[in-house]
Amino acid sequence: MTHHTSDKHLHARVIERRDISPDLRVLRLDPGAPFKFHAGQYATLGVERDGQRFERAYSIASSPYEDFLEFFIELVPEGDVTPSLFKLQIGDGLLCRKIAKGRFTLDLHSGRTQHLLVSTVTGVAPFVSYIRTLHRDWKDGQGAMQGSHQSHGERRAHGEHGSHSEHETGGHQVHGAHGASGAHQRHGEHKMPGPHKLFLLHGASRSCEFGYREELERVAAEVPWLEYVPTVSRPWEEHKWKGETGRVDDVLRKYADVWGLRPEVTTAYLCGHPSMVEHGRGILHRAGWKKDAMFDEVYFVQGKSGSAGAASA
Repeated sequence: MTHHTSDKHLHARVIERRDISPDLRVLRLDPGAPFKFHAGQYATLGVERDGQRFERAYSIASSPYEDFLEFFIELVPEGDVTPSLFKLQIGDGLLCRKIAKGRFTLDLHSGRTQHLLVSTVTGVAPFVSYIRTLHRDWKDGQGAMQGSHQSHGERRAHGEHGSHSEHETGGHQVHGAHGASGAHQRHGEHKMPGPHKLFLLHGASRSCEFGYREELERVAAEVPWLEYVPTVSRPWEEHKWKGETGRVDDVLRKYADVWGLRPEVTTAYLCGHPSMVEHGRGILHRAGWKKDAMFDEVYFVQGKSGSAGAASA
């Protein structure tokens, strides 16, 4: 028996798709109705197949200012959802739950003014949302940045809609707490306080996996508040690559030092493959970061070890 959409879902439609590599794709959706979210949150997308509905959570790469939803997705061949998402063409429909979730939002209320963003492949998505939002505010305010939010201090999992709750094939998991007072703020309500600056490290096996490299390099060259370094872990496979090399967790301590980041004034965010997140937290802890200054969002797929930045299945 085929499921029907309920008042919990929007009828979204694909309006653009960009193939990054055979197993990486950027999907841009018209959600079909207003969709409110904070930069750094995720949406739950659904497909129906053989009379069953399958749903998974995906971090939103677009800004709340934009009138579309954008996702950076990795194909999980044995997954319940991504194989169907990779078959979608422009104009095709899918389901999107009406309410965004997640607490992986930018920390502006702890007193720390530096933000170290560490990601693997698709794990850059929430950071793209941060940067697009802040870039818009910076341009509109001629240097003032708005559009970031504090969030509740507790742990949450990207598995709140049943199909992820046991993480049977994949999902997101969020650890950490942003903001002591615990209330979300809508984008644009308050200007970004003080001299905040973002430092983004983005790791991948090959440079073709950097789905937002050109955009991020362009913004970093334009604004005074963003540094961006992509790093490739298999440089022997592309001799033309002239950038940083090594796994992102291998170069993490190096760039924390190069950028002069100090634990007492820097919040760290780690997003992507679970081994990177685990190693990155250990490196930062040994460098003096405390647990309340480190937040992470883990993308994992059961049985798919060694793949950087796996999306939900």
